[in-house]
Order: sequence, then structure tokens, then C-alpha cells
Amino acid sequence: MQYARKLRKGDKVAIVSLSSGMLGEEFCSHNIEIGVKRLKEYGLEPVFMPNALKGIEYLQVHPQARAKDLKDAFQDNSIAGIICAIGGDDTYRLLPYLMEDEEFIKAVEEHPKLFTGFSDTTINHLMFYKLGLSTYYGPNFICDLGEIADEMLPYTKRAFESYLEGNESDEILSSDTWYEEREDFSRAAIGTERKTHKEERGFELLQGSEIFKGGLLGGCLESLYDVLTNSRYEDEKEVCERYDLFPNKEEWIGKILFIETCEEKPTPELFEREVLLLKEKGVFDVVNGVLVGKPQDEAYYQEYKDILIRVIDNEKLPIVYNVNFGHAMPRCALQYGAVAKVDMKQKKIYVITS
Repeated sequence: MQYARKLRKGDKVAIVSLSSGMLGEEFCSHNIEIGVKRLKEYGLEPVFMPNALKGIEYLQVHPQARAKDLKDAFQDNSIAGIICAIGGDDTYRLLPYLMEDEEFIKAVEEHPKLFTGFSDTTINHLMFYKLGLSTYYGPNFICDLGEIADEMLPYTKRAFESYLEGNESDEILSSDTWYEEREDFSRAAIGTERKTHKEERGFELLQGSEIFKGGLLGGCLESLYDVLTNSRYEDEKEVCERYDLFPNKEEWIGKILFIETCEEKPTPELFEREVLLLKEKGVFDVVNGVLVGKPQDEAYYQEYKDILIRVIDNEKLPIVYNVNFGHAMPRCALQYGAVAKVDMKQKKIYVITS
């Protein structure tokens, strides 16, 4: 596994739209202004790749343009990091343009770069994992750097700053605050704060040993489900199978699975099907533990807990719930392939290799 260097002042960072093209729409123009300002305050130079701002309609019908931006970013030696604009739901359509392109694969191997995003970016992360590059399930451009409050959310801000050389952190703690999702993302809402709640629970050990460790592997539960089914797009399962995108059972041995639910707030019935599918794939038979992200707005909080325990049906497998990553605000960054030690006596997650 290759680990890209951290970012330094003066570095160029590419902004890419690998799924939804909403960054190019007028309703996101203020997010661009805010995000650019924050990146420059860190001494970073944002570079919007040529197709990143072409909008929803264009990128919907031109997945090859999205893929080209990613390839070009890796081939550009002046670019040190890549930040996803946002997620979406059809990232898988980039796979044929990337996984069959020897020049792209060579560029990833020869020029590893820091790569961050979450949600359907899970597809990109699994692709990079297969290619041997460690990436970050963490902040993206629109939701985090472009957050319309006066400041980035402090916990998320620290996560982004961990990408900067000299600011590395080897431990993850629970946030003492959680935030509801906004209803108004418009320019008129700039400067308004999110509705906040004191975190009453912190990381919750649902079952199993208080201390466990393993390499980090996972993503958005809905994206993982879509990879394995045709529930969203009729060809997604076939395309992902063609490139062996979902890790096989042997690859899960000794890992820590991390999963979280998306902004669609899946019903308990869907959540159960998603967890059951991972069980059928044998994942829970071989992993060393499971980290589960806080549900956005704490939707179905108790129902999800009950389903995890009942469906996994292995009381020895450690499950830690309510971890701050993914769609719920705020979010940390989890590094694919890095070995983490979860210590619930201390209520901390230590990243011990990266």
C-alpha cells in the first residue's frame, strides 16, 4: 500500500467532480468562493480541473470527462492532492475509463497523491485500494471547505488540517457536538450556523472486546450495497464485478470494516438488507471489528443499533457505533489501509500506521 505525502504550503490541490456535477451550477457558486478562500488561507492553490465546473447535465452524460479530470490530476506532477467536490450516485461509470487505462494506473503507482472525499466516492476509494493507494474517507469541497457558516465546523476543520504536513494526528476522539443537516444551503444563508446538539453518547461499544485493531476498509453502506446489486442502476453490479471492485473475503481478513449511512436516511428495512448482504459475503466472519458512523440527524439511531446486533449475530465481534465519519456532521477522516487500534477503555481510535 502506498501512502501519499501530506500537503505543504504552496501545493496545488485539484478539485474534481467525479459523480454529481453540482459544483458547476450557479447555486453552488458561493460554496466555490468560500472553499477557495479557505484553501488559500492554508497556503494551498486550488486548481479546478477542466470538467469539474461543467454542471450536472454535462457530467451526467459524459462520465469519460469526469474520468479524464482524475487521470489528468494524477499525471500533473505539480498537483499534490485531490479533493472531491461532492459525492453522487453513479461514480461506478468512471471505472471502464480508468481501470482499463494503463497510463492512469501507471500514474497512480508512480505519483501517489492525497485523495479525499466520502459518500459515493466510496467507489473511487475501492478502486484506489485495489491499485494500492491509500486514500481518505473524509472531507470534501462543497460540504466542508464550502460550509457556509462563518467557519468550518471545528472537528471537521481539524480533520482537514490533519492532511497538512506538521498537523498529523494519530488519534480520533468523539466530537463533543453534533449538527443537524441544513435545510437552506443558499447564498442567502451564508453566515448562519447549523443547529447544534451536545453529544450525549460518544462512541458506543455495542458488543465485543474493548480493544481491537486492523486495517481500515469500508465506506458508505448504500454505495457498497449498490456495488453488489442492481438496486440503483441496472448495470452497476456487472461493471463493478468486471473490475473486482468489492474486496473478496480474503481481503477482509483482519480488517476493521467501517460503514455509515447516506443523506437518504435509509429505512430500517433497507438498512437490514444492506447489512445482511455484507453478512452473506462473509465479511463479518473474518473482520476484527466494525466501526459504524453516526446516522445523519440521528435518524433511526436505535433501530440501526438493534439491526446490527441481530443481523451480525456474533456477540464476540466488536461493534463501535456513533463514530463521527461520513454524512453526519461533523466528520473525521479515515485512511484506507492504515492500521487502527480501537480502545474503548479510552474511547479513542489510534491510527498506528499511515
